Amino acid sequence: MNPQAHKTAEQDAAPPVAEVIILPPVTVRRRKPWWRQASRSLLERLIPAGLGMALLLVGWQIAAVTSKGFPTPLSTLDSAMSLFADPFYNAGPNDMGIGWNVLASLQRVAVGFGLAALVGIPAGFLIGRFTFMGRMFNPVIALLRPVSPLAWLPIGLLLFQKAEPASGWTIFICSIWPMIINTAEGVKRIPEDYHNVARVLQLSEWTVMRRILFPAVLPAVLTGVRLSIGIAWLVIVAAEMLTGGLGIGFWIWNEWNNLNVENILIAIVIIGVVGLLLEQGLMWLARRFSWQEK
Repeated sequence: MNPQAHKTAEQDAAPPVAEVIILPPVTVRRRKPWWRQASRSLLERLIPAGLGMALLLVGWQIAAVTSKGFPTPLSTLDSAMSLFADPFYNAGPNDMGIGWNVLASLQRVAVGFGLAALVGIPAGFLIGRFTFMGRMFNPVIALLRPVSPLAWLPIGLLLFQKAEPASGWTIFICSIWPMIINTAEGVKRIPEDYHNVARVLQLSEWTVMRRILFPAVLPAVLTGVRLSIGIAWLVIVAAEMLTGGLGIGFWIWNEWNNLNVENILIAIVIIGVVGLLLEQGLMWLARRFSWQEK
């Protein structure tokens, strides 16, 4: 037998040598505590907001230094501390605290905005549901919606002959359009399958509105309501400057006549905070009742 052939046969019969693969060490990442993640998320929100407020204060200080008679942030803070020491004092019809003026403005907004919601939301349903109604009212909405809020105030004074209902009328006519438009668009975007199911089940129009359309359109309705409340709060300040009486708008005008610029700046901050709270509250409702996020 050939020795070379025998050696080759032994090599072929030998078991294969296993190859050892060395893996890199695996680093196990420890999960960060929940409080550290929460604090980091909070800082990521607070730091940019703080920088923005700091820039606002710097610009305010520059304006106070370069402009004669413009108050500084510190002087305005001192006036705010004395103003909020007793915000609900009552020294007569023409001398009441800032708290009563804000509540009076909120009351007017609630009346005008509530009437706009009672009229605007059902009107939006009808315009979006029926093509004939849409073709009839869409030109009217397109014509009246861009009109300035202050242009409606003389019409209200002429119709009601009083300042109080004229302010409510101005809020009503200016805040109704977003609710009508958003509700109508929400109704138009409802899937056709919903309507087909209603036809198959032979549901009445009232049942279709209550059981199918309203739940599906609720996010769009709340969006229109959120936009309308901002417009209503914006309009009441301008309307009260012209009509007078108790309210934050007239309070600003009265402080300007008394050359109390610090109080005017404080009122601007109050108006912004109240408007922000109203809008954030409605945004919370919109997220809570939005089926798209569930």
